[in-house]
Amino acid sequence: MVGAAGYRAWRSRTAHVGVPTARGARGRGPAGVTGSATGAHALAAGLLPQWRARPLASRGVAAVLGFEEPGCRPGVEIAG
Repeated sequence: MVGAAGYRAWRSRTAHVGVPTARGARGRGPAGVTGSATGAHALAAGLLPQWRARPLASRGVAAVLGFEEPGCRPGVEIAG
């Protein structure tokens, strides 16, 4: 398997999309294909797809598929 996608209904109106892709297949298309199908499925189910992309490459795939980045959520990691 090189890629998969799915979503979890979140707060009954949003589909939280996840698109794991094998390292060797990244940049070769599976994230776009599976992410697109997952978004279409969520819309058909009456949900609003949400792609919470953190890595830059994931954000790029999301943008190509038409997802908009309305803002960002800052995070802090405290070194122990």
